[in-house]
Amino acid sequence: MEAFVQFVPLILIFAIMWFLLIRPQQKKLKEHQAMVTALRKGDQIVTQGGLIGKVVRVKGDDEVEVELSEGVRVRVVKQTVAQVLSKTEPAS
Repeated sequence: MEAFVQFVPLILIFAIMWFLLIRPQQKKLKEHQAMVTALRKGDQIVTQGGLIGKVVRVKGDDEVEVELSEGVRVRVVKQTVAQVLSKTEPAS
């Protein structure tokens, strides 16, 4: 019984860490994954490097082609998209 009482603070610390650190990080990761999978042509995005551009083409599951300015296109890994500034309406 005394050994269990010694582990109670350790269990409480783990529970606090779970609710304050691990759980919110998992939620944020799921939201980012949903944002990345919803990328489509015409979306204006910001990359983690701070580049702002418009999605010209979605290439497969892990890459998009982004137009930074007229005639300047770069290929970007989807996971490096930090934010979607404006979404396009789905084509009907």
